[in-house]
Amino acid sequence: MKDENPTLRTPYVTGLMILICVVVFVWVQPSATKSFDLPSEQETIEDIRFTYERAAIPCELSEGRPLTAAEIAATVQGGDTEACIDRLGGGGVSPFADKNIWLSVLVSMFLHAGWLHLFGNMLFLWIFGNNVEDQMGRFSFLLLYLISGVVATAAHVLAQVDSTVPLVGASGAVAGVMGAYLVWFPWARVRTVIFLAFIPVWPRIPALVLLAFWLISQFFIGNDAGIAWVAHVAGFVFGMVTGIIARTDDGFERSLQAQYRRMARIR
Repeated sequence: MKDENPTLRTPYVTGLMILICVVVFVWVQPSATKSFDLPSEQETIEDIRFTYERAAIPCELSEGRPLTAAEIAATVQGGDTEACIDRLGGGGVSPFADKNIWLSVLVSMFLHAGWLHLFGNMLFLWIFGNNVEDQMGRFSFLLLYLISGVVATAAHVLAQVDSTVPLVGASGAVAGVMGAYLVWFPWARVRTVIFLAFIPVWPRIPALVLLAFWLISQFFIGNDAGIAWVAHVAGFVFGMVTGIIARTDDGFERSLQAQYRRMARIR
């Protein structure tokens, strides 16, 4: 899967974001997250502790405090995904009392729940991020990426304010990049793979079609699927709005038109 959209500059920030996510997943996150076999009980406990200690959690952000031991137990052992029960505060002891719940919003963008989660996010970031970075410039692209992730997290918290399930992944940030790409390069061709009767074919699909399909599909994901679809949509919309605002600048628009001419020469 790749797009037919040349770049003029090396996408250093895009590459750096991918590198950080891969390094964190492979060398920092516990082994249970990346195991292809059924993890041991000890590995599972380590994974739970690591995630609850570092990841963003809606209940924590809405209440302004770390989860209590009772809330974590109700979620992990009892299966209650909305165990935000300590409404008055001080009614329980937190095992992670020193957790910086606001910093966890940033940390969560670099944690992933498994190999497929990591691969999917990094693939889409590489395909669409290099052109968005090329068009915006490195610093502006970094701001778009990080702010999209924050906006996505905020939307998820508002949608599931009582959730005690950790939120991990770069999906919201990547969605912001995809939203900007859609506004700037709707007719760029993306070569993807589709299996017809187990036979792979490689159609060249306009980014408008591919990304619109992705966006619409998010609304068909149920809340019990374990996927933060509201975060995806919010990040995507933020990226689109940013892209629309950027096009009001005459210099930016001229640069974009020049890129269209380069794209036309390779078709």
